[in-house]
Amino acid sequence: MSGSKPRVAAAGPGGALSRLRGQRSSSAANAAAPPRAALPPPRTEAELLALEAVRPEHVLGLGRVTEHYLCRPEDNIYNIDFTKFKIRDLETGTVLFEIAKPSTLEQEDYECDLGEVDSSAGRFVRYQFTPAFLRLRTVGATVEFTVGDKPVSNFRMIERHYFRDRLLKNFDFDFGFCIPCSRNTCEHIYEFPQLSEDLIRLMVENPYETRSDSFYFVDNKLIMHNKADYAYNGGQ
Repeated sequence: MSGSKPRVAAAGPGGALSRLRGQRSSSAANAAAPPRAALPPPRTEAELLALEAVRPEHVLGLGRVTEHYLCRPEDNIYNIDFTKFKIRDLETGTVLFEIAKPSTLEQEDYECDLGEVDSSAGRFVRYQFTPAFLRLRTVGATVEFTVGDKPVSNFRMIERHYFRDRLLKNFDFDFGFCIPCSRNTCEHIYEFPQLSEDLIRLMVENPYETRSDSFYFVDNKLIMHNKADYAYNGGQ
């Protein structure tokens, strides 16, 4: 990365594709990334919920997956909306998962059918993969998102994956600056850790005990928090 942060190309529909590697995914990335502030002592989830603003250093100190969302949907004052998501194996190009958000009209019809909609709907995803997924080395996750009428500065995502209470991997991506009313596309490069066969067996035998928190920050303030859980027993 030549010492600079990767940036999203903020453009109109069909904007350029940028690739973002996790800042802490490899020793080379660690060397190139600008220094982060020293981490404070770990905080509990209850302490974070009481804060006026949650910062990146706070979530980096968490020792386990959260049970609650650390911010409200209305904290997304920038109207950042993720509209497409695709996961692929970078070694073979095989698409492993792909989803797109329904159009506005389709979504309105769906919400009318449901009546009152849960404010946390859309913030949780459940995945099911085959055991082979746990042996992949590098995966690309392409996301498309739109931005409202406010400029977005220092857009950053921290994603933490756990099996039970064990941290498997921390991914840290800087999107950079996004112009107002833009549609942006980027591909996150996930370099997975090597897992022992015993751990893989446990993760396969215990579906949905692998979970993740995705924290999104603008100017170092948490504005979005998404959660997911995972099963690796597909095809069995």
